Amino acid sequence: MNDNSLLQRIGRALLIPTLAIITSLIIGALIIIITAESPLIGLTKVGIGYWGIIDGALLSRNGIPNTLVATIPLILTGLAVAIPFHAGLFNIGAEGQFMMGALIGTLVGIYVPLPVGIHPLAVLLFGFIGGALWGLIPGLLRAYMGAHEVINTIMLNFIAIAIVNYAVRQPFKAENTSSVQTLPIQESAELFRLVGRLHVGIFVALILVALCYFFLFRTTWGFALRTTGHNPDAAHYAGINPKHQFVISMTLAGGLAGVAGVMEVQGLNHTLTESFNAGYGFDAIAVSLLALNNPIAIIPAAFIFAILRIGGDFLQIRANLSVHIVSILQALILLFVSAPMIIRYLYRLPKKAKKQDAPIARGWGG
Repeated sequence: MNDNSLLQRIGRALLIPTLAIITSLIIGALIIIITAESPLIGLTKVGIGYWGIIDGALLSRNGIPNTLVATIPLILTGLAVAIPFHAGLFNIGAEGQFMMGALIGTLVGIYVPLPVGIHPLAVLLFGFIGGALWGLIPGLLRAYMGAHEVINTIMLNFIAIAIVNYAVRQPFKAENTSSVQTLPIQESAELFRLVGRLHVGIFVALILVALCYFFLFRTTWGFALRTTGHNPDAAHYAGINPKHQFVISMTLAGGLAGVAGVMEVQGLNHTLTESFNAGYGFDAIAVSLLALNNPIAIIPAAFIFAILRIGGDFLQIRANLSVHIVSILQALILLFVSAPMIIRYLYRLPKKAKKQDAPIARGWGG
């Protein structure tokens, strides 16, 4: 494959997501203008608000470090959604897997004394195990009971949040503190900080992206998983057990989300609090769809959503706008990426073959 064809392929893959973001920003601006006191005031708020997002997330002091901090869990939870997609499953349970990984890993960080060089890795490992076990449940139910993973993962999210809140309020609550939280993890379990709040978890996330890409597109295991996603009957005929792939994909996804959860504790506040769930597992769905389920593309997609997450506060303060405008932008991006025919119709783009126009099911990496 020559360089021109590779660039053309990348350009075609990026076209719909890019236009989805642009269209969402335009519609978001129209909503601000329509709901303002006057069109002129609305236009002013659009300019100030959108600039506030960029300035706050990228240009202000500690803007980029804070945005990268928010990017880390979005990358990992985005992977947790993308990998099951390749197996033909829709994992909406990244939030619960995130929580359970944080809980199990945090307990190891608090109560298990280990050497400095080993302790952070042990906490990450048990965070992975906690999330993986929570992902294993819907994987088994889907494979052997036929229970739909969407319903199961949604229900498991609420159960995980309840379990973590109970654990923080009762058996593992720190004494003599006004807030509801656990004891802090031991210093030997903390992640080293680079700049401001940015910690070495950014490198862990990038390594896991590379490993997931290699697994999906350069191994026979990944080929078996993707073949199952394309056609389970054909995969079974070829000697691949789709049930095994369902279980493997959901377990791996849960583990990745669990690592994201425990790194939030290791790298930031060092305690697990009652209000720990930050919605990363739900934002991950939009991140994965924007990236067309490609592990490498999840990095810029996560960074874009991190910009919206960090810059949203500046939009609210500087333009006196509701922070829910950011939620509207995220929802619009999700809508246009998941329904690419809308973008093709709006911009009069040529239609593609059906198999190429379904990024949700396929991704564009192999």
